[in-house]
Amino acid sequence: MTDAIPNILSIAGSDPSGGAGIQADLKAISAQRAYGMAALTALTAQNTQGVSGVHLVPPDFVANQIHDVFADINVHAVKIGMIASGDIARAVAYALKDHADVPVVLDPVMVAKGGARLLDEDAVGALRSALLPHATIITPNLPEAAALLDVSVAANRQDMEEQAVALLDHGPGAALVKGGHLTGEDCSDLLATRDGVTWFEGERIATPNTHGTGCTLSSALAAQIGHGRPLTEAVAAAKAYVATAIAQSNLLSVGHGHGPTHHFHNLWSAQP
Repeated sequence: MTDAIPNILSIAGSDPSGGAGIQADLKAISAQRAYGMAALTALTAQNTQGVSGVHLVPPDFVANQIHDVFADINVHAVKIGMIASGDIARAVAYALKDHADVPVVLDPVMVAKGGARLLDEDAVGALRSALLPHATIITPNLPEAAALLDVSVAANRQDMEEQAVALLDHGPGAALVKGGHLTGEDCSDLLATRDGVTWFEGERIATPNTHGTGCTLSSALAAQIGHGRPLTEAVAAAKAYVATAIAQSNLLSVGHGHGPTHHFHNLWSAQP
């Protein structure tokens, strides 16, 4: 792991309430002691209770943001979050085509925590064909993995393993399938690579404050990869960070729905 401060670019949508999207990404990246940058794909009107509107950024302008960052700055890793349309997916793929040496963490954001759909049906195919082959690792939850594969949502660990391995056939170097939607007291995730599968065990934390956990995990993972950690170590570090951020979310008082995680639990003291 290098002592240098890596530069991490997040390509995602905005969440004005600060718990998910670009805002969560920049917090998580900063908490991993990396320098965060952002290319916006969409503006959303949302809070902890749901999404009331989405305004897409023109695809050419999304690509321009990415091009300008790479033209000036040494990017150590990229995180891709909310894409929202097929045209934006293709624009992002085009903007990244000359940077195949830069690791990409793809979080295929499709549905917000409150249930609002953030990726239209036509965009799923574009995400699958244009972006999955660019990804060093993808981080879908169970419904997202099922949508990418066009199968039923995994109901158990065996299903998770089969779907995680099947995702590799679409081009990503690895797949981290998150098991939070399974029932039970465990909240375990599965990493599939071409060398095999690795389970990351975890306990389910009883809290409504899970807004933006997927954004936070993928961004923390991108930062860890940017620091030069091997993939398995990077996943373990990112998962541990998110688990503690959820466990300490009660220290925050934000909204009346699915509250955010505590991104800076490892940096903020009890007193200012």
